[in-house]
Amino acid sequence: MSRPYIPFLILFSTLLLLLSPSTAEIKSLTITSDTRSMILFEKFGFTHKGHVTISVSSVSVALLSSSSQPESSHLGFFLLNEETLLQVLIEIQQNPSFCVLNSHYIFRLFTFRDLSPPPSASFNRSYPVSSPNEYSLFFANCAPQTSVSMVVRTEIFNLDSDGSKDYLSAGQTQLPSIFFLFFLAYLTFFIFWVYTSYTNKHSVHRIHLLMAVLLLMKAFNLICAAEDKHFVKVTGLPHGWDVLFYIFQFIRGVVLFTVIVLIGTGWSFLKPFLQDREKKVLMIVIPLQVLANLASVVIGETGPFIKDWVTWNQVFLLVDIICCCAIIFPIVWSIRSLRETSKTDGKASRNLAKLTLFRQFYIVVIGYLYFTRIVVFALRTIAAYKYQWVSNAAEETASLVFYIVMFYMFRPVEKNEYFVLDEEEEEAAEIALRDEEFEL
Repeated sequence: MSRPYIPFLILFSTLLLLLSPSTAEIKSLTITSDTRSMILFEKFGFTHKGHVTISVSSVSVALLSSSSQPESSHLGFFLLNEETLLQVLIEIQQNPSFCVLNSHYIFRLFTFRDLSPPPSASFNRSYPVSSPNEYSLFFANCAPQTSVSMVVRTEIFNLDSDGSKDYLSAGQTQLPSIFFLFFLAYLTFFIFWVYTSYTNKHSVHRIHLLMAVLLLMKAFNLICAAEDKHFVKVTGLPHGWDVLFYIFQFIRGVVLFTVIVLIGTGWSFLKPFLQDREKKVLMIVIPLQVLANLASVVIGETGPFIKDWVTWNQVFLLVDIICCCAIIFPIVWSIRSLRETSKTDGKASRNLAKLTLFRQFYIVVIGYLYFTRIVVFALRTIAAYKYQWVSNAAEETASLVFYIVMFYMFRPVEKNEYFVLDEEEEEAAEIALRDEEFEL
């Protein structure tokens, strides 16, 4: 009765670190003819007043071969934290036929032996979790050659000091306030940007209008995220705010990458048109952003219990990496084009200023992508479960800093300091361009 538990547990434990924990809502899930030996439902950080309520109904176990009827105690639900995961793996490695439900390192909730007799075949019970930690809720099927069908309803929460339920994980309960504060910051930023554009309306280009749209979409995205988390925290359900969140997240993602590409190509600053290769970058980035947001919705709204959750994670990560690489090329092209032009047009000071500007922008974009993709990931990995909110706060802080720097560099002003010509600066620039190759 050997079961391949080790690959499954290793896979799940790895994927749990790839993304922030899914929102612990009240969820009703339908499992149909599932043959997996391990199904991950939730990951949740408990306080000393945690509770897990599980309700299963319409349970049926089908044999895939002529084997004997499986033992009902070999199918059931349990909680497992990351500290004891290694111990469970050692147990299974020492005895491949060992059923994880018999491990002393898990918090077993119930098995199918506790189900009511057919035809109802159901179970409903709440369990207190008094040991604070981050646990993963699993379903284990230790019976080979069987498939399971059932309807599962999970309700996981912590009790506050006043006795009210908090459906957000211990490391996420601060998120509504954090997102709302950043919403106020972006709303203030948007108002200031509109004021700056109005007072310098003769220097406003089309890119500045698109940048205003970006700020507005980011602000809407954050207020929807704050409301989504707030309603989940209080009621366990997002009440439609998750739909608005994903809509504005999609628009914000597309506009952000479009703005970076357009600025990187010099559109509206250096030339009023796009070359064919630059148009191709936009034609690649925008559909990829659609795919990335689709993967994000599947990951966020379904959870790891679906069979294709691993695939959607891989799609999201791959598409995100491709988009991040694609938006770098236009900036590099602009720098190379300016470097070549500086040798022939006799405007050394202006060309040196443009080269400096775009090289700084290149460094800012690289720094932003590096921090939000690697440093934030590292924070999610190493931070204790109670401080998972730190990675979200760090990501939003890095994004706000990036927006401020980018908008300041390409703000609408009548006399842009980068494009001012001066005789002394012209001579100094000619020397700089002659001595420096401006390599990245």
